[in-house]
Amino acid sequence: MSRPSYEDHGAADPTAVPAALGLGLLSVGGWLLTTTRPWHKPGNPLTLGLGWTVSGALLLSGLVLLARCVRTVHGTPDAPDAPEGAGNG
Repeated sequence: MSRPSYEDHGAADPTAVPAALGLGLLSVGGWLLTTTRPWHKPGNPLTLGLGWTVSGALLLSGLVLLARCVRTVHGTPDAPDAPEGAGNG
């Protein structure tokens, strides 16, 4: 019993690229936050604020992209609109 080849599975997943981008943004934002460690370094408040802002923006945007992909994949399928009063007795 052989499985069908990858090409026979149909169209590609439309959420794959945004999900990968979201994961990438999360990893870069987390890496930036842990490597720069703005809470350990005494420095210019502008530099610290910029570091927190950039890493927070990357983390937040990655989380939003992933949440949108999860909602797309696990959301309810769109049902066709029924006419008013149909099936109500």
